[in-house]
Amino acid sequence: MRLEPLYQRDREQAKQEGRLEVGQDLILRQLNRRLGEIDASLIERIKGLSIEQLENLGEALLDFSTVADLETWFNQQ
Repeated sequence: MRLEPLYQRDREQAKQEGRLEVGQDLILRQLNRRLGEIDASLIERIKGLSIEQLENLGEALLDFSTVADLETWFNQQ
């Protein structure tokens, strides 16, 4: 049995998880800076987003001025 393919798969999965965590942290920092402290329920929703959804939120948050804008974004997803 070759371990290399398993190692590669695990390595790729770890890279994806790392990207996701970095993306979540960046979005949360940007939202906190732009809108102030974010409610825990919204933080959990952000942590449940995919990488693609985080990228979309990252673009959209540039237009946010209130937490209501973030809530509206979630409701439109």
